[in-house]
Amino acid sequence: MTDWRARARAMVRRQILGRDIPAGIVTEAMADLPRHRFVPVELEAHAWEDGPLPIGRGQTISQPYMVARMTWLLGVGPGDAVLEIGTGSGYQAALLARMGCSVVSVERIAALARQARSVLTDLGLAVTVVVGDGREGYAPSAPYRGIIVTAGAEELAPAWSDQLDRGGRLVVPLRVGPGTERLLVRARTEGGFVDAWEDYCRFVPVLPGVDES
Repeated sequence: MTDWRARARAMVRRQILGRDIPAGIVTEAMADLPRHRFVPVELEAHAWEDGPLPIGRGQTISQPYMVARMTWLLGVGPGDAVLEIGTGSGYQAALLARMGCSVVSVERIAALARQARSVLTDLGLAVTVVVGDGREGYAPSAPYRGIIVTAGAEELAPAWSDQLDRGGRLVVPLRVGPGTERLLVRARTEGGFVDAWEDYCRFVPVLPGVDES
């Protein structure tokens, strides 16, 4: 796809800047990222549309706006250690890496982890992709300035709060009713945790265990 940069810029202008995300490190990185590389070949032409897309194994790549919104709420930047729960296509991890973050991403489905790792490597983006149960986080690289969960959680896994550094933020779509999630932003302060509720949303669920197939 030779015109992807023009499509990326148009996506950012219409879908991101046209809403409530200010111009800055997040929008600049999104405009410099080939989103079409993270979707199945037959869906490449739809990669820039305003909605999620299937990537196989019952998973999706999130709507561009939701990716931008969650990343902006995370409040991270160059040099910050970030943990992503739910690698999926690898697009969210790629965005964080393009922003200069040090990224570890945990994926429970081995096949998706392999595919994401391949694309990220091909793009020259240094992301550590780990196959594991995302509810456990990834203790070897903790603490993290930011933890972002890209699947809907029934509850907060203790590891996510435990592995968050002081001054850091956790962003997670948390179930608040039947078929409904809302973004929870948890900040860790010297005195403990401070929670704030943001957008309503819908995500595929956080699931337990590891699928090695």
